[in-house]
Order: sequence, then structure tokens, then C-alpha cells
Amino acid sequence: MNVVVQHRITDPEKFASMNAEEVAGGGPPGVQLRQFFPSQDGSMAFCLWDADSIDNLRNYLDPATAGVTENAYFEIDAESAVGLPETAAAGA
Repeated sequence: MNVVVQHRITDPEKFASMNAEEVAGGGPPGVQLRQFFPSQDGSMAFCLWDADSIDNLRNYLDPATAGVTENAYFEIDAESAVGLPETAAAGA
């Protein structure tokens, strides 16, 4: 499934020091980061993941970003999405 995570950044300095690829690379089997979109002002970020379940992704990502972001998760409706990357669309 395709999952978008909205990160409301509560510690911009710590968030800026985190490497998105390292965080993503430490995830459990069944989750893979596809895209990462930080806001220019450092207050928000959005990530597109392939995940076997939202719970599996949440159980990994919330502890990995604890004290740094507040996260909201939603599954993408791949049939209605516009511009979904091929690799993410294939996982739908």
C-alpha cells in the first residue's frame, strides 16, 4: 500500500540533523521510503512510503522520530492519485 506521512516538526534543529535515507533504511521489512518532501521553512515534511500496513510503518517511524515530529498517516487511493511514482503505483 502507498502511505503518506505528514510530519509536523517540533524540533527543527534535531530534524535537520536526521538523515531521511538513514531513518528509512532502518525500517522493518515491508516498508520502503519512496519520496521525501521537507518544507523550506522547516516546519513540516511529507513522505511517501510503500508499506505492508500503516501500523507496521507507524510502529517503526513514531519511535524513530519521537520528540522531533508529530506524525499523521493516511493510505493513498492509488486509482484516484495524480502523479504517483511508477514504483509506488506498482506496490498498490
